[in-house]
Amino acid sequence: MTAAAETEAEPAARASSPPDKLTASSGNGVERAFRAICILAIALPLLLLVVLFGSALVEAWPRLSWGFLSSYPSRKAIEAGILPALVGSAALMGLTAVMAIPVGLGAALYLEEYAKPGRITSLIELNISNLAGVPSIIYGLLGLELFVRILDLGRSLIAGAATLALLLLPMVVMASREALRTVPRSLREASFALGADRWQTLRRVVLPMCMPGVLTGVILSLARAIGETAPLITIGALTYVAFLPDGVTSPFTALPIQIFNWVSRPQPAFHVNAAAGIIVLLVLMLLMNGVAIILRTRLRKRIYW
Repeated sequence: MTAAAETEAEPAARASSPPDKLTASSGNGVERAFRAICILAIALPLLLLVVLFGSALVEAWPRLSWGFLSSYPSRKAIEAGILPALVGSAALMGLTAVMAIPVGLGAALYLEEYAKPGRITSLIELNISNLAGVPSIIYGLLGLELFVRILDLGRSLIAGAATLALLLLPMVVMASREALRTVPRSLREASFALGADRWQTLRRVVLPMCMPGVLTGVILSLARAIGETAPLITIGALTYVAFLPDGVTSPFTALPIQIFNWVSRPQPAFHVNAAAGIIVLLVLMLLMNGVAIILRTRLRKRIYW
């Protein structure tokens, strides 16, 4: 190609290629639009939560007092309280954690550290993922048949805790497995190189490193379970309890059950009590989420890679 031809081809190439400024401008426009969509996706749920929380707080404000928290249910709305439901929810979450956490963490450790890849392992992982999306009412029906009828536990605190433990197990397993995967493989290999066996490596290296993620997943799972109503209604939890549970075989009620009972009443005064119970339940859930964040932050500060 001659010099004259090359000179004529250069302006044509510049004309066919888009200007750099135009490309940068269009890219910035797409980025700004995407950022605006993301901000809108965050702002709308938060705005909805603030509106719902604010409307419930305005309605519940006349009943929010220490007397409401420390009183027993009553047929008179002005005298009714949530003490048995509050104690029942605390006992229920404690028993559920005792049942679900060791089994879920043990299953996660086996699947991540001991199980060999294969069809059986893949089938177990698939079933765990599917069970995490099963509606809670299904676990209630399972608990009704297994714990209430077959094992003859009745409408007891232990039956409700076992039912919620079944609900939490897939979530605890998945959260624990994700936390275990955050520990680098090089740390395990370094522990093996120093003469530690697999159990010593898990106990002294892997578990301390992944504990922030495990605790966060467990607490968030418990925060979900404390608001579950369908499984407890299915197993026959009492809607009116004028006493505190005195053992694991005692009948019980919980905050969601008590709120459901008040909402189903036709008197407007009981609806105010229900709004106050909703505020207490939301505060408990927010506190549990806050504890999860604080624990994760503090424990991560002690980890040095």
